[in-house]
Amino acid sequence: MATQFIDNSHAIRKSTKPYQLLPFFIALVCALTIHPAKAHAQIIGELEADIPFQFYAGTAKLPAGKYVVHMMDNSNLKIMEISSADGSTSALFQVADTRANSAPHTGELIFNKYGDLYFLTSVFDQGNPDGSEVPKSQYEKRVSQAGTEAQKHVPADHRGQQGS
Repeated sequence: MATQFIDNSHAIRKSTKPYQLLPFFIALVCALTIHPAKAHAQIIGELEADIPFQFYAGTAKLPAGKYVVHMMDNSNLKIMEISSADGSTSALFQVADTRANSAPHTGELIFNKYGDLYFLTSVFDQGNPDGSEVPKSQYEKRVSQAGTEAQKHVPADHRGQQGS
């Protein structure tokens, strides 16, 4: 009889072990949903900039002029569009999250400069250190091996605002 009681209690423990883990899994799910996710860089609205030189955005070569930059809808914050203010020229380019050392006072487009060639490298919104970085194209990688790099910052305002 004692052996039967031990066998029965052992069988009950085996059947309840998975249920003992249920509170742990519930706590884990709650912790993961409450934990803040990493913020994604996002340009709110459209940034407008007057770019005084010919430049590359991704693989597209664009002439100097006024441009509007915005994040593409439904791109999971991974694709931006730059288009001339008159709508005659535009290009799509991939971006990744980046972070500046400090939040810029105005929105800005940052370009890598090699000789007289300019490549759009990042976009930051006013007051936000989180921005979007443009990966180097194969052409920029080749050019960067042959020349010294400098950076050029071009101020950008939200479309419809006057510059400060």
